[in-house]
Amino acid sequence: MKAEIITIGDEILIGQILDSNSKWIAEELNKIGVSVYQITSIQDNKEHILKALCEAQANADIVILTGGLGPTKDDITKHTLAEYFNDTLLLNEDVVEQIRGMFAKIDYPFTELNKLQGMVPSKCTVLKNNWGTAPGMWFENANKVVVSLPGVPNEMKGLMADEVLPKIRNTFKLPFILHKTILTYGMGESMVAERLEGWENALPNHIALAYLPSYGSVKLRLSAKGSDKNFIENTVNNEVEKLTKLIPDIIVGFDESETIEVEIGKLLSKKEYTISTAESCTGGSIAAMLTKIPGASAYFTGSVIAYNVQVKLKELNVSEKIIKENTVVSTKVAEAMALGVQKKLNTDFSVATTGNAGPTTDKTDKSVGVVCIAIATPQGVVSEEFYFGKPRIKVIERASVKALEMLKKEILKN
Repeated sequence: MKAEIITIGDEILIGQILDSNSKWIAEELNKIGVSVYQITSIQDNKEHILKALCEAQANADIVILTGGLGPTKDDITKHTLAEYFNDTLLLNEDVVEQIRGMFAKIDYPFTELNKLQGMVPSKCTVLKNNWGTAPGMWFENANKVVVSLPGVPNEMKGLMADEVLPKIRNTFKLPFILHKTILTYGMGESMVAERLEGWENALPNHIALAYLPSYGSVKLRLSAKGSDKNFIENTVNNEVEKLTKLIPDIIVGFDESETIEVEIGKLLSKKEYTISTAESCTGGSIAAMLTKIPGASAYFTGSVIAYNVQVKLKELNVSEKIIKENTVVSTKVAEAMALGVQKKLNTDFSVATTGNAGPTTDKTDKSVGVVCIAIATPQGVVSEEFYFGKPRIKVIERASVKALEMLKKEILKN
């Protein structure tokens, strides 16, 4: 069972907004056994929509469009759908009354422009939108389905969850799809692949492996699809078990949500430890990674963004002598920063970074890409110097991930 997602809107094509809708829809379709064949972003233009629809129906069993359903003249999707299905628009009084009632609850005036939202193609099944004014539309043609949804994310998600996904389940016989993600840190893609070569070559034909690298980490995704749910689950779980025995030293989790910061949060909470950060070149990136986890306030105390030398001196008590003798980008300064914030915020652990993210070296003797990371623990402080290359964003991301790797190792020692 294949689907195609079409997002409509010039704002996507000019880079004004990100197409987050397609990502979410694809994930939800996969969960119920529908494979996404293609994702397309197109202009809010009749000819472009008609062409995309024609191509999508040739490729897929289910076509889901988002966008272009507002009350203004530039929203032309439903008019184009009526033309595509050789249909006409009719006023749906149920939709009008729903919008009227929604506006009355918030004491908002109902206008003729709002009433136009009730005009829908006569051949469609109207999908009730409890989150906005534009209804969803479901078309069936030649054993295929076309669904049109608003582009506003919360409206689209509500309609997908309450209307579209249940109707797809009832309309089609769906296979079982299983994705298993294994998160690894601290090793590059090629090295991970080398360690897994024999195992990968022996994978059953119905299981596919994908490497998803990013700075400092590699996700390994096992995917399988079939009619026998128990068989799929058992064979994938068997392969995951083999995999964990091959690379236990770099695995940190088995799900998209089990990132290294989640793992660190669990360790800190379990041992009732606290953490603080002192960041120079990473500019708060490590603190942001740690605090995006719900409940981080139980272990994260605070951070000092010591971007300027004077902040290092005054707020972290790094001595001028250490900086003069070692330069600001050095393991000695990183250690002093870590100890300074550990003492200042009274935490069990602390992380500190200082380096040259680029494009300049800020009058140090270290090249762009050099970062020094220190971890202060209840027993002392450890530090390392790394070279992360270019460009700037790569240096910051790799340094942040490496700092968390070092932190995790030190927590496990204590």
